[in-house]
Amino acid sequence: MRIGELAAVVGVTTRAVRHYHHLGLLPEPERLGNGYRDYTLRHAVVLARVRRLTELGLGLAEVRDVLADDAGKDLAEVLTELDEDLARQEEAIRERRARLRALLESEDGLTAEGPVSPELAALFRDTGGLSGSPMAAKDRELLALIGTSAPPEERERLMGLMGEVVGAPGGVERAATVYRLLDELAETGPDDPRVEEAARALAACVPAELVPEGAGLDENNSFLRAFYADFPPAQAEAIRRAMRIVAEGRS
Repeated sequence: MRIGELAAVVGVTTRAVRHYHHLGLLPEPERLGNGYRDYTLRHAVVLARVRRLTELGLGLAEVRDVLADDAGKDLAEVLTELDEDLARQEEAIRERRARLRALLESEDGLTAEGPVSPELAALFRDTGGLSGSPMAAKDRELLALIGTSAPPEERERLMGLMGEVVGAPGGVERAATVYRLLDELAETGPDDPRVEEAARALAACVPAELVPEGAGLDENNSFLRAFYADFPPAQAEAIRRAMRIVAEGRS
């Protein structure tokens, strides 16, 4: 048989046949005097087995183990490992679908920032009236980043503290004032006299537990440098001063 005939018999492409040759899964046939490969029934049998194994989900390296005369793993062992792997995938899919159902049913987590944790969704819901502020929108992005990257216990702690700030009497109104003051600094320089007012207003809203050690200094922390660089100069200076005020009040 020619390569095209072999491929048609087994139901694969000629490209796949050549790939299997390259990987050593299918032995090279003898060549006729005209240089064409001459495939036999034995090649078709092996190729069909390769197809069956790959359709089960085996990787080509695993197929090679099964086909090798001195295979390190027999077929039963390989299939058992595959079954266990599929079971893990099924469990992961069930968990993902459960999370999706919870989001779709509650709709709380379907925000502009993408799906978020229930704690953060509740915080966003409580501060929904502040969405018109550019600074508030940036704050939501930062909170979504924290909600994604922080360990679960730390995320729960931080979201709890933020919830206490917003949930306190007048908390939303104070947050609105801070966002307004910071928004007004978007087009000014760090020497604007309003920077100090914004810094003190922000510091008054931030619990000391939210401010990590050295948060007001960015010389040796690449994340903090990136954080402050994401804001216009006056806003960055106001935030930096606020963090220093909070840190000094804690000491």
